Amino acid sequence: MVGPMKGTNDDSGSFRIVTLGCKVNQYESTFLKEALLRGGWTDVSANKGAADLYVINTCIVTQRASYQSRQAVRRAIRDNPSAVVAATGCYAQVYPEELSNIKGLDLVVGNTMKAQLPNILQHFRKGNAPCIVRADFASSLPFEFLPVQGAAGRTRAFLKIQDGCNAFCTYCIVPFARGPLRSLDPQKVLSELHGFSDRGYKEVVLTGIHLGKYGEDLAPRTNLKSLLHLIGRERLALRIRLSSIEANEIDPELIEMVASERWLCRHFHVPLQSGDDAVLKKMKRDYSSMEFARLIERIYEKIPFAAIGVDVMAGFPGESAEAYRNTLALLTDLPISYLHVFPYSARKGTAAFFLENRVDPAEVKRRTAELRELGRRKREAFYRSCLGEVYVVITEGWESEQEKVAKGFSDNYLKICFSAQKATKEKIVPVMAQYVNGNKVYGRVVRSRTLAHYLR
Repeated sequence: MVGPMKGTNDDSGSFRIVTLGCKVNQYESTFLKEALLRGGWTDVSANKGAADLYVINTCIVTQRASYQSRQAVRRAIRDNPSAVVAATGCYAQVYPEELSNIKGLDLVVGNTMKAQLPNILQHFRKGNAPCIVRADFASSLPFEFLPVQGAAGRTRAFLKIQDGCNAFCTYCIVPFARGPLRSLDPQKVLSELHGFSDRGYKEVVLTGIHLGKYGEDLAPRTNLKSLLHLIGRERLALRIRLSSIEANEIDPELIEMVASERWLCRHFHVPLQSGDDAVLKKMKRDYSSMEFARLIERIYEKIPFAAIGVDVMAGFPGESAEAYRNTLALLTDLPISYLHVFPYSARKGTAAFFLENRVDPAEVKRRTAELRELGRRKREAFYRSCLGEVYVVITEGWESEQEKVAKGFSDNYLKICFSAQKATKEKIVPVMAQYVNGNKVYGRVVRSRTLAHYLR
C-alpha cells in the first residue's frame, strides 16, 4: 500500500465526479462534491486533464446503464492509472463483486455507505486489490439526510425528500439498490427550501425513488399533498417541480393543486411501462391501461398546457405483437408531451429475470425505435400546441451569445429561446412562444414583472 491520498491534512488534491442515472443520484453527487470541497479537494470536473480522485456514481436500472457505469470506471482508470478510483451508487450496492473485477478499481462503496465516502477517502490507502464497503439495508431505516448548499449562479436545485421503494415491480432492481421507504421530515424540507431561496435559486425539483409514497413511514404519517400544502403556506419565491410520480398516486386533489397554484410547475412525469393489461399484470403494476388513460385525459382536461411525460418499456418477456400494438395505440391516442423509452433489461435478482418467452432482440430494437419516433412527434406536437401563449421563463444563460439569444425553461418544461442583450441567470422573464425549431421553442419577451407576481 501507498501513503494517504492527496486531499488529506494540508495536502490538496483534485477530483472528478461522474454521475449516471436519476435525479436522486445527481443530488447525492452534489453532496459528495461539497463534502470533498470542504475537505480541501479541488473539483476539476469542468477541466481537461487527469485528477487524483475519480468518483463514479453508478446506475444499474438497465443493462445499458450498467455498461455505461463500467465504461466510466475504466475511462477514469485510463485517464490516470495512479489515481484513486471509487465506484458508488446502485451498481456498487447490488453487484459489488461484479464491479470489483475491473482491474484498477480501488473502492466499491454501496448506497448504504455512500454518505461515509468522503470520510472513507480521507483515510484510504491505495492497494493492489479493490476494497468493498457496503452493508445490507435494514428492514426499517430512518431517512439519511445529505445536506447540500448548491452552486452559486444556478437556477434549479434538486432536493431529495424520499428514498427507497417497496413496490418490487418484477422487472425492477431498484428496491434492492435503494432499500425500504423513508422520508425527510416536513419541517426539514421547509428549512431546506428556505435555504435554497435565500441562496438565489428560483426553482427546486423535489426528488425521490418513489416520490408518491412520501411520508408513509413518518410519525405522524403524512403524504406528498400535505407537504405541498405546507410549502404553499410559506409563500417562497420559488417554483416547485415534482419528479416522477406513479399513476395511482395522482388524484384529483393533486391535479387541482397543480392547476391552481402558480408556484407548482405544470409538469407530470408518469411511468406507464406498458399499455397492455396482461403485461402490466406480469410487471406487477397496480393500474390498468384504461385507468392510466383516464388519468392522462383528466390532467389534460384540467391543465391543457401541462407537460405530461411518460416512461414506457419495449420487449418485456411475453410482450406479443398484439400487446405491443396495444401500447403503441394507447400512447398514440393520449395527449402526452414526451416519452422516455427503454428496452427491457433482464436484471439478475428480479422476478422477471426468470420469465420465458423473451422477445427477439432485433424486434425489441425495432419497437424501441418506433416508440422513440412517436415520442419525437408527440414532443413536437406539444410544443406547437403551446405557441401563442406567454410563459414564465427562468433564464439559464446564453443559447448563442454571438447571436444574442438567451435560453431558459418554462414551468411546463419548454426549452424557450429568446433575444436578449444580457443572459443573466436566475432572471424571471415572460416570453410569448412564437415558433418551433427542432427541440426548442423560440419566442419574444413581452413585459417584465416581479418574481412574486408570477409565483404567488
